Amino acid sequence: MGIMTIDGREVEFTNEKNVLSVIRKAGINVPTLCYQPELSIYGACRLCTVEDSRGKLFASCSEEPRDGMVIYTNTPKLKKYRKMIVELLLAAHCRDCTICDKTGNCVLQDLSYKMGIKEVPYENTRERQPIDESSYSIVRAPNKCILCGNCVRACRELQGVETLGIAFRGTDATVMPAFNKGMGETDCVGCGQCRVVCPTGAITI
Repeated sequence: MGIMTIDGREVEFTNEKNVLSVIRKAGINVPTLCYQPELSIYGACRLCTVEDSRGKLFASCSEEPRDGMVIYTNTPKLKKYRKMIVELLLAAHCRDCTICDKTGNCVLQDLSYKMGIKEVPYENTRERQPIDESSYSIVRAPNKCILCGNCVRACRELQGVETLGIAFRGTDATVMPAFNKGMGETDCVGCGQCRVVCPTGAITI
């Protein structure tokens, strides 16, 4: 057992696998897009970043809790950092929210509302990709993907199918089936696990 100080309050922890779990155990809400407790740690979105007593920022999902840690979850620096992350995600995101199947239930949309984002100050330089409707059950909209990797890990770790993967690197990174096949041309079993963990409208039923 150990004790962490979170936002000035002492919180005990025992077998929590990361700092984020301790934060949530304390009833504190820290936003995430790529964290799913049942999946492996990916640490892509960085929204769960917190600040320690020295001003260092780190992703709480990938940091093991240590006795005596002192962290802050909602400092002005963190608010600015998280808002910039969401703005960058929105910049590379198809924003037809009013006709999206996920509207009203989209984590990215919800975060942008909560952060008071009225406009996106960055230009979208990503190339538009066609919607994949080749599957009898899954619709994949690449232009709404935020590269959280949830669908890739769910397909591999929960279903053991590995239909989806992340191709290319950097700004060219894209979630797609191998060789950019349509979902209907793959071994996808139509389980819908990818849709369950997708925080946006990138994968729908």
